Amino acid sequence: MKKFLLLVITLCTCSLLYGQTFNAGGDTIPDDGSPVYFDLMVSGLNPSFIDTNFGLEGICININHTYDSDLDIYLVAPDSTIIELSTGNGGNGQNYSTTCFTDSVNTLISSGSAPFNGSYKPDGFLNAVNNNQNGNGLWRLFIHDTYPFADYGILLSWSLTFGNHPCKPFYFPSSNLPIVIINTQGQIIPDSPKITAQMGIIDNGAGIRNYVTDTFNNYNGYIGIEIRGSSSQSFPKKSFGFETRDSLGIALDTSILNMPSEHDWILNANYTDKSLMRNTLTYQMAMWMGHYDARYRYCELVINGQYQGIYILSEKIKRDQNRVDIATLTTADTAGDALTGGYIIKLDKTTGSSAAGWTSNYLPDNGGPYPYYQVEYPKANTILPVQQNYIHALIDSFENVMASPNFADPVTGYPHFINDQSFIDFFIINELAKNLDGYRLSSYLYKDKNSNDRHLYAGPMWDFDIAWGNADYYNGNNSTGWQYLFPFAGDAFQIPFWWNKLLQDTVYKNKLKCRWNALRATIINTNYLFNFIDSVALILDEAKDRNFSAWPILGVYVWPNPSPLPTTYGGCVAELKLWLIARISWLDQNMPGVCSTAGFENTASNSETVNVSPNPFSFSTRFTLPDNKSAKNKTFVIKDLSGREIKRTDFSGSEFNFHREHIEDGVYLYEIFDNGIFIANGKLVIQ
Repeated sequence: MKKFLLLVITLCTCSLLYGQTFNAGGDTIPDDGSPVYFDLMVSGLNPSFIDTNFGLEGICININHTYDSDLDIYLVAPDSTIIELSTGNGGNGQNYSTTCFTDSVNTLISSGSAPFNGSYKPDGFLNAVNNNQNGNGLWRLFIHDTYPFADYGILLSWSLTFGNHPCKPFYFPSSNLPIVIINTQGQIIPDSPKITAQMGIIDNGAGIRNYVTDTFNNYNGYIGIEIRGSSSQSFPKKSFGFETRDSLGIALDTSILNMPSEHDWILNANYTDKSLMRNTLTYQMAMWMGHYDARYRYCELVINGQYQGIYILSEKIKRDQNRVDIATLTTADTAGDALTGGYIIKLDKTTGSSAAGWTSNYLPDNGGPYPYYQVEYPKANTILPVQQNYIHALIDSFENVMASPNFADPVTGYPHFINDQSFIDFFIINELAKNLDGYRLSSYLYKDKNSNDRHLYAGPMWDFDIAWGNADYYNGNNSTGWQYLFPFAGDAFQIPFWWNKLLQDTVYKNKLKCRWNALRATIINTNYLFNFIDSVALILDEAKDRNFSAWPILGVYVWPNPSPLPTTYGGCVAELKLWLIARISWLDQNMPGVCSTAGFENTASNSETVNVSPNPFSFSTRFTLPDNKSAKNKTFVIKDLSGREIKRTDFSGSEFNFHREHIEDGVYLYEIFDNGIFIANGKLVIQ
């Protein structure tokens, strides 16, 4: 696999006023879903080699098209370097009218509006072509109308300008984060299907710096990769789904960045979340509560020699013994206990999905369309009709009970169908985050087979980048109000009626109150949450400067950021903290229910005062817990600031001696669990 010794991001001044310009005509843009290349042969360029002293300064295009956001537009250099000019921009507007792409301006094409006219910064980085290649040769403009048989378009003309003021790059030599390098061998990454590419990961371990020239020591092999997401596909910084493959293109389970072996993975861009931590905060909260959620690692990504910024490499939500741990359902499982699980169901957009599904029989409380349930597992190409009929009938039965007067009957009502603790925790996270997509989009349910557990579970949590106060619509930035009661008038995606119905049961409300009180004493307090937020900000402190140089969006509106827009990364983090303080305060005052001393399973207050001495320490330190915890089995976990687990140890008694062994100097986080239930956390400083 080719290694990239020179990786660049754009910080430059260039001009389109002078230089050598080459022009080409155009033709019709196909409307049948097929992409097209338009050629421009550059000849007589002097000097012929393009680099940081003389090179490409800009490209101008003239396109008539009746729906601009349908267009994906790329520039392909003679050496096959690919530059993303504009993808999915312009909404339902028309035309690129003498639109020039250059890195010398501040206006991103993604921030502009159609009809595009004038100069814009492209979605990608033009300086990547100024890589000492021979500029004489075949340049190609790639255009793809992604919504076939709907709109008409024609490329009228296009041109390239070379000159003495090409963009001046700076180097990306190393990082404190793992570095992921992908080479598509000249292919453009599509929405689907996945293309075969090569990927290498450099991760030298905790406290050891990673250099782009280092050997690929965590992964070095083939992948299949595609763009993922729905509305996020319009952002210039794309998210990707990929699977690890063998040399024959067959999915190959692999451990990546110390996460359990699997073949399906996500590279999440978090473009609209300028704190870069709303998703990881959500995943951590679910895990702190004792549930599975996606494991993750922060990294920096390079694709085809072009720096892409900070990404979250995470697990994809799927059935697996190390992910959603439910029974495998095969084509042989057609009757009896085997038929009853496992299943993963989701409520979500159907973008890019071929999942089997059905429409609910019950209107949501707010009216509007009926919710649509999709079977995420088993996949549409493997699920049998008898299996789909089973899970369909089960959800129907649950909804029928919830619509009945006796929905709360302890034997025949909702307790027969659901694990109420998982639903309560799902509710608490969505409400704490005021997730405006909560309950209705990117929302999962799962079920094991009956012999393991007959109940439906809510979760895992997914896609919270426009939660936690980061949305300027549906009151998403307002720290007050219930999200499950929001009137989504006219929206195509509604909340199932039974979320509101559950809150009409006194027993359920009281359990919710007890769980809230317990969590407020542990993980839902500002010290605990700010500890996590600060730890993420610390580990991203260096890389965030590169990320926001590549994507200069601090202080710039990116849908759906609320105003005012912080102009620094520190301001984005402070904004998140202030919103959290206000949101927790409102929930404290409005959480329904009354908590008696009976409580509910695993919700008694777990807040413990742990003495750690000495801290900082050089070789060993002692943890002392309250005596009332001395008889239970406990687990001690130490993690680095990225959340990567360094060591896990089981112990009993009220004291525990921790020895650093081979752990490098630095700041670490510890967590202590009692029979799997979180009881304490804090920071350790080893020096």
